[in-house]
Amino acid sequence: MTESLEDEIRENAKGPAKASGDAGSVEQHKLTDQIAADKHLAGKNAVAKPNRGLRFNKIVPPSAG
Repeated sequence: MTESLEDEIRENAKGPAKASGDAGSVEQHKLTDQIAADKHLAGKNAVAKPNRGLRFNKIVPPSAG
């Protein structure tokens, strides 16, 4: 899903912001809004992972015995 969103952002950046013709006009979302949406979706995917990048370990020193 992320790769397709990155591809969509690239395609939208290459195209015009507004286009009008006989049938009507079309306007794309702003690039800043697309980047914000990408960051939001990446954050949702990161939170969905079970370990969330945080791991707790108990350190036990070797015994003197």
